[in-house]
Amino acid sequence: MPPGAGIDVLPDEVLHQILGLVEAHESVRTCAVARRWRHLWKSATGLRIIAGAGKFLGSVEKFCNFMDILLRQRPGPPLHTCELTLAYFKQWISEQRYDPLVPMVNAWFWHAVRCQVRVLRLRACWNDHSITVSTIVLDEGPIYSRHLTMLELGGIVVNGRLLDFSNCPLLEHLEFKRCDFDPDGDSRLRICAPSLVSLILDDIWGMAPMLESMPSLVKADIATENSLEECIEVECNCEFCGNSYSIGDDTGSNGSVLLKGLSEVKDLALISGPEQYIFKKDLRWCPIFSKLKTLLLNEYWCVPDDFRALVCILEHSPVLEKLTLELSSKKYRQQRERKGTLRPMEGSAAILEHLKIIEVRCDAVDERICKLTLFLCAFPIRLSLN
Repeated sequence: MPPGAGIDVLPDEVLHQILGLVEAHESVRTCAVARRWRHLWKSATGLRIIAGAGKFLGSVEKFCNFMDILLRQRPGPPLHTCELTLAYFKQWISEQRYDPLVPMVNAWFWHAVRCQVRVLRLRACWNDHSITVSTIVLDEGPIYSRHLTMLELGGIVVNGRLLDFSNCPLLEHLEFKRCDFDPDGDSRLRICAPSLVSLILDDIWGMAPMLESMPSLVKADIATENSLEECIEVECNCEFCGNSYSIGDDTGSNGSVLLKGLSEVKDLALISGPEQYIFKKDLRWCPIFSKLKTLLLNEYWCVPDDFRALVCILEHSPVLEKLTLELSSKKYRQQRERKGTLRPMEGSAAILEHLKIIEVRCDAVDERICKLTLFLCAFPIRLSLN
């Protein structure tokens, strides 16, 4: 660009990209800049919409009218990015009593897919920061797209048809945050995404979905703290929750829900609440994590006097180099101690061969930390107080 030249000297294609980086209502306002800018916003490569109570155009009705005009006026070039964030969603719906918003959001989502979008984000938030499960149900599917590379959903009710991504050959990043996985009758939902490189299941609601094979997976973060996979009995001694649960028993049919589909991953985080048993259930058919180099676990895996779950996943991770344990004293007090004999772990040759360091992150050194360090004394341990 020559010295002193304005933005007007840029070609339309560059301006389309610039307009795609700002929020949609600001992009549309550029139509008043000059005659040349009158229609540039219609071909912006991105649509970024943030709306909610006190934001954007105020009322739900005005917002919906704007969205309809915005999408209808686009001439149809492929979208690179479409991001729709509905802040204060439940409050907004309640105050405005505008129920049609829910099916309209559904229609906008699928319109973006038809526009050959590459990066698609849809989030329903309670406020500016906290995503909560809303009443938005994406009731069509599966997605057929040879362009979609990234899909991020937050606060959405998900059904089984949407989770079949076998017709999205370029989809590499998939994220669900506080989404409600609504089971199909008695059947658990399945995520089929064979091309994934990155997977995030953050704060699952409902029943955890079954993960099918993902041979290209590099990084996965799985958190099941609010799933329904828990035992409600106070004095439980069932096969998954009490002293009788079996780990490493690979007899019978393979009933793995999450771990088998993650067996090709290289960088893995597994987070669960103290009462959820889905991971311990999966450990009955624990796969070999043949590529896993980095593993992060929370206190769920470090129940006082019972480290069988931790030992099992270590023994099935033959090339693991770094283990990080994030432990909370508050959550520790919620855990049930199990009776057992504590002794230093007899590290197998497979574990000792590659494991270089164990980092323990904690907010206080309590009795459990002392027991854990004793148990893992065969390995180099770095204690980090946060």
